[in-house]
Amino acid sequence: MTELRYNHAVNRAMADAMAADPTVVLFGEDVAGAGGVYGATRGLRDKFGADRVRDTPISEAAIVGMAVGAALSGLKPIVEISFIDFMTFAMDAVVNQAAKMRTMFGAQCSVPMVLRTQHGGGAGSGPQHSQCLEAWFAHVPGLKVVCPADPASAYGLLRAAIVDPDPVIVIEHKALYATRVPEPDSLPILPIGKAAVLRPGRDLTIVSYGAALRAVSDAAATLAKEGIETEILDLRSIQPWDEAAVLASLARTHRLMIVHEAVEAFGVGAEIAARMADIGFDELDAPILRVGAPFMPSPVAKALERRYMPNADNILAAARRLLA
Repeated sequence: MTELRYNHAVNRAMADAMAADPTVVLFGEDVAGAGGVYGATRGLRDKFGADRVRDTPISEAAIVGMAVGAALSGLKPIVEISFIDFMTFAMDAVVNQAAKMRTMFGAQCSVPMVLRTQHGGGAGSGPQHSQCLEAWFAHVPGLKVVCPADPASAYGLLRAAIVDPDPVIVIEHKALYATRVPEPDSLPILPIGKAAVLRPGRDLTIVSYGAALRAVSDAAATLAKEGIETEILDLRSIQPWDEAAVLASLARTHRLMIVHEAVEAFGVGAEIAARMADIGFDELDAPILRVGAPFMPSPVAKALERRYMPNADNILAAARRLLA
């Protein structure tokens, strides 16, 4: 059986976009010669040439600043920042420039830029290489943020991001690159802002995204053995997020939990919980619960990191509280 790996799906999405549109260019640290830190850009320079696939110096501020200028000049740049932690060096270009251009110039221009970056722990990389900062960017008007959890959505959301007229941040989890699925019959472009029901259920809704869905699926399988049917919603898109899909699922199950690897405080789960407590209050049979990392930096020691990251046991304990 032919299989599709997550990082190969990312590579195929960029290759297909570059083949379809000569204005799509790719640059970043080690994306050309080495094929990217995670191998996702391997072979693209050979296919499309050194003019369209370029290595850059180690300067995130310069890389993203150059991408904003390229986008304003008529190109569609794809930029890779190897760790989301180092987006901090490029915040001015992302938050004050790319996100604001359409508004500041009266919709006379836009920034069709894709910023691929990686988040998450699991490798013992410590507090400067393991953060999940997606809520930062979801808080900024003018930015779109997606977080694909599987090879098909990695392809479909990246293709959608590349054709989008505004800046899109595509966040990939480092632990997902080696995951694989049977080769799909087709790989459609997926709409930004639409969630997907991964598992239907009647007793409890769990909303999650990215690598955290693996722990959610494990917990749901355990609950199923106890006769509890959990509906799993893959958010896919964090900004905009699919409010209607979450509300519809809540209306079916009447209990809601949000799970993410990012710290629980002030996160994506807090926004979803607040909104559902407003518009979905009449559907709730129990308080909304969140499961996330504690409010502290990620540990280096793998034994501590395993306890720091949300896991199936955390999710099971929260689910049983909701169902009690």
